[in-house]
Amino acid sequence: MIASPYASALDRIPVREHRIDVDGTSTAWWEYGDAGAPVLVLVHGFRGDHHGLEPIVAQLPGYRIVSPDLPGFGASAVFADRAHDIDGYARWLAAFVEAVGLDGDYDLLGHSFGSIVASAAVAGGLAPRRLVLVNPIGAPALEGPRGVMTRLAVVYYRASAALPERAGFALLRNGAIVRVMSVTMAKTRDRELRRWIHDQHDRYFSDFGDRDQLVEAFRASVSHNVGEYAADIAVPTLLVAAERDDVTPLEAQRRLVTRFPDATLEVIPEVGHLIHYETPGDAAGRIARFLEAGERA
Repeated sequence: MIASPYASALDRIPVREHRIDVDGTSTAWWEYGDAGAPVLVLVHGFRGDHHGLEPIVAQLPGYRIVSPDLPGFGASAVFADRAHDIDGYARWLAAFVEAVGLDGDYDLLGHSFGSIVASAAVAGGLAPRRLVLVNPIGAPALEGPRGVMTRLAVVYYRASAALPERAGFALLRNGAIVRVMSVTMAKTRDRELRRWIHDQHDRYFSDFGDRDQLVEAFRASVSHNVGEYAADIAVPTLLVAAERDDVTPLEAQRRLVTRFPDATLEVIPEVGHLIHYETPGDAAGRIARFLEAGERA
């Protein structure tokens, strides 16, 4: 295990682990910060879990941060009664917020795949005070600057689905393939930070429920984007985009922000789809200013 460069900051923030039944799904979630502080709910990305957003958590003292593992990822169970698609995850997110008892007095943040889930939930009636989308999936994945890589990923997941379950599961957890993905997305030139990013992906990127659940979630991740829901999102929204994102190019993010009734775009330079790992301090500063401006309004 490689030590996190953000460990000392995170260690200063109290954390409590919980488990709750959410609409029939056993859900693990973590609570950071003081119980009486303003609440920010986090929704992590595809194949990740709550650990991935901890570097941003570490830079946001003064908040009560509620961070669940999405069903089928990390320590949360798979869905027993629905597909692992955007509608299923959006329905679960609304039920999670209700089960935790937040009563509308919270802000919501989604990263990557979580940006689609959070946007779909808000467009469907979930009512946070404000919405933050980090590395939002702002255009169809096959149209991004790495469209060829996305097509290869489609082939990879189709192959895993066609194999016998044990063989398909092993293919999905193949360490060499995970490393290729990690190397492709990391943009930092800091060798130690790159080593830590690769270690994070090695540790958490294969912690999913089962083969079928992961394949369903992947199909959802490449079949939908935030733009489908933007016009129906009435709450103030912040998009935190990356200058070198391989999934959604910056030009698409600039088009995306115009589709919201009330949204602003912040661009972090010299970073790609791993804002939460490479520039969490910069992201957290922009997020905090947006949330605090809303508190003063």
